[in-house]
Amino acid sequence: QVQVVESGGGLVQAGGSLRLSCTASGLTFDNTAMGWFRQAPGKEREWVSCTRPSGGNNSYYVDSVKGRFTISRDNAKNTLYLQMNSLKPEDTAMYYCAARPTGYMACSFSQSSYNYWGQGTQVTVSS
Repeated sequence: QVQVVESGGGLVQAGGSLRLSCTASGLTFDNTAMGWFRQAPGKEREWVSCTRPSGGNNSYYVDSVKGRFTISRDNAKNTLYLQMNSLKPEDTAMYYCAARPTGYMACSFSQSSYNYWGQGTQVTVSS
């Protein structure tokens, strides 16, 4: 059974930083693309970032977070990270970690491409 669990959310002032973590079990983590999504109150869930199993340069970001957020992964620990710097009030949202099916190594911007989701972790940025 696949489990995806996020942590690291919280309340931070504008300009501050947070690091989200996501641990996935029950899948072959190093053979699976992973992504972060977020959903602000009253808005649809949106894709934020994704990374291929090899991580590094094989990572992609929505324009609104480029240069501020960094996705990374530690395949030995089955853990995905999202380092968020220079946070803005508009980054306030529930952040979700998602995993594609094992063996699906390409990044996807589409929610329907991800089979496994965490429960979310709340990020609130005050002005």
